Amino acid sequence: QVQLVESGGGLVQPGGSLRLSCAASGSIFSSNAMGWYRQVPGKERELVATIGNLGTTNYANSVKGRFTISRDTAKNTLYLQMDSLKPEDTAVYYCNLREYRSFVVNYWGQGTQVTVSS
Repeated sequence: QVQLVESGGGLVQPGGSLRLSCAASGSIFSSNAMGWYRQVPGKERELVATIGNLGTTNYANSVKGRFTISRDTAKNTLYLQMDSLKPEDTAVYYCNLREYRSFVVNYWGQGTQVTVSS
């Protein structure tokens, strides 16, 4: 069973930076992608950024140029460097691992709160 544990959330002022981490453990299928999603109360969970196991990245338009997703495959760890943070980035951020077997399997972390406020 795969487990995902996020860390690095917190309170930061507008214009500041935070780095989220997600440590994956367990038996992970080789064909996979990892990503970050976020959710605010009353809204659907939305994509922030994804990265494939070959390094291909994809970002939501709202975070392009400000956020950088990366992964350390050897450590099974996913990162999200968030710079120039805005109040609208406030949300619970979730780590996702998607395995591409003959069917798709999704795993989620427990989430970490990011609050951008002065």
